[in-house]
Amino acid sequence: MADLAPRHVRYAFAEGVATLTFTRPDRLNSLTFESYAELRDLFADLQDHPEVRAVILTGEGRAFCSGGDVESIIGELFARDTAGLVEFTRMTGALIGNIRRLRKPVIAALNGLAVGAGAVMAIACDFRVAAPSAKIGFIFPKVGLCGADMGAAYLLPRLVGLSKASELLFLGDMLGADEALRIGLYHQVTAEGESVLERATLLAARLASGPAFAHAMTKQMLETEHTMTLDQALEAEAQAQTLCMQHADFRAAYDAWSQKSPIRFAGAPGPFQDRPAKGKP
Repeated sequence: MADLAPRHVRYAFAEGVATLTFTRPDRLNSLTFESYAELRDLFADLQDHPEVRAVILTGEGRAFCSGGDVESIIGELFARDTAGLVEFTRMTGALIGNIRRLRKPVIAALNGLAVGAGAVMAIACDFRVAAPSAKIGFIFPKVGLCGADMGAAYLLPRLVGLSKASELLFLGDMLGADEALRIGLYHQVTAEGESVLERATLLAARLASGPAFAHAMTKQMLETEHTMTLDQALEAEAQAQTLCMQHADFRAAYDAWSQKSPIRFAGAPGPFQDRPAKGKP
């Protein structure tokens, strides 16, 4: 299995958690053609690394990600024909698809501004932990583009409802961290001065200590059941839970409970953390 060594983001791995960091703070961590493609491939490759049990996506400086780089991308797009443009839009969409298809929990640690493609990447993640300064905006209409980009019109209504999603995608207005938390777009907002990456790492460590097979099944069910009828969803969950009951993690949890000892799931870096760290959400 090849090592993960991306060139356009910093990759770090510890205790079952892979942390991907945007490293262009001087450009508000904007993306280039090359970084879009690399991220698309990286999220696909992570599926084949069983040692990675949870993923954090974050940025350096005062922005999480400000979307596509105006200087390196916009000018070239004006010069492309229809085939060239749709090649680009399909590539950016494939990045979002690979985040959602990755059967491991992904946490966006929003250290600051998330706009455009940065905002869509954030909502493609399973969790969003944000700094108080982490505004988010789907600013596509402000530059003459459709609010439905990279899956935004698919993902956002599932998080905040159709009414609020319509407002955000038609108007492109910025949303502050407190309001994003209030409407359920963010899961957690840190206190002033608290490290958002440290908070996200605590959550990632808790997830990494859990049952990876069951977590993968949970993400698959969340991703597929919304297109099913209730009867279809009940049958899918019956089959999914049957598979989990046949997995060694189910027996490990029962045996640990019977012996009143910590649970250690298969491949986990440590005992199962069945509750948040003391003093943390």
